Amino acid sequence: MKDFKYLAAFSIPVTALISIYYQGVWSFFTPVFAFILLPLLELILPVDNQNLSQDQVDSKLKNGLFDWLLYLNLPLVYGILVFALITVSQHGLQTFEFIGIVLSTGIVLGVNGINVGHELGHRQQSPERYLGKLLLLPSMYMHFYIEHNFGHHLHAATKEDPATARYNQTLYSFWVTSVARQYVGAWKIQLNLLKMKKHRFFSLYNDLFWYVLLQLAFLILVYGFFGSQGLLFSVLCAIVGFLLLETVNYIEHYGLLRSKTTSGRYERVKEIHSWNSNHVIGRIVLYELTRHSDHHFKSSKKYQILDCHEDSPQMPFGYPTSMVLSLLPPLWFHIMNKRIPKEMISLA
Repeated sequence: MKDFKYLAAFSIPVTALISIYYQGVWSFFTPVFAFILLPLLELILPVDNQNLSQDQVDSKLKNGLFDWLLYLNLPLVYGILVFALITVSQHGLQTFEFIGIVLSTGIVLGVNGINVGHELGHRQQSPERYLGKLLLLPSMYMHFYIEHNFGHHLHAATKEDPATARYNQTLYSFWVTSVARQYVGAWKIQLNLLKMKKHRFFSLYNDLFWYVLLQLAFLILVYGFFGSQGLLFSVLCAIVGFLLLETVNYIEHYGLLRSKTTSGRYERVKEIHSWNSNHVIGRIVLYELTRHSDHHFKSSKKYQILDCHEDSPQMPFGYPTSMVLSLLPPLWFHIMNKRIPKEMISLA
């Protein structure tokens, strides 16, 4: 029965359905649930730092349930988005209701869309990677697949990495630098890949070009069915979705840097170069994304078997709570700066 704990990850979509259906003050149910109720639960529930035995690992890798729990997010994400688009385009919502449903739907796009798309994007099977890319589509963040897999995992915890927040960098500054640099970085990686394989820009092999066309087609389709109101709603939801991702990026690597070896190259990525959290609620709702140190140590590892490493820097709170704290830079710096190893601060 413990394997079914990840059904709790569907609590975000459920709250979004309630927000969209009931409207009024309920429009804000998802952000209240995600960033008030979940953090409160994190403070109450214990931290679990236990790792699986080899027998348990083998058993969980053979169990297809864990994969289907990811696949089910595809119809959920698109179903909720369509439901929300119908609601905002056909009902005379008040401004506060529109904002609430944008936030609620955007959180679904970030948590059950981009986050699950990230997990599937690391899989070895092409069909799973395609599903992952489809989950990035509603947030207009398909370039994330290229930059994350070919850029971030290579440059994490260095100044060259757009997704690694600098020491004393505020979240709001990071939103700007990370979004811009990741998009530019994705194009640089794509052009380099084309050059290495001797393919032209306008070719079937220019994935990023096709991502742009797919995203434009998606927006045109939304406009065709739901008008300008639906288009505005879809764009705003996408912004909420990818800013949620960037907030997670911010807390995952904040202030942690790799040193250079005598040869001038960076040391290899270790467990000490990502923040880890063993808080139960965040682990379950985010499909173990909070065990980020092990994910970077071996990115092909499936979420259900990620480990906790004793030498990984530990976050004092879970990811939902930490995301709220990051919105308040002075408080965030007060809590986190003293936990960053001094030798890493000197590299900043």
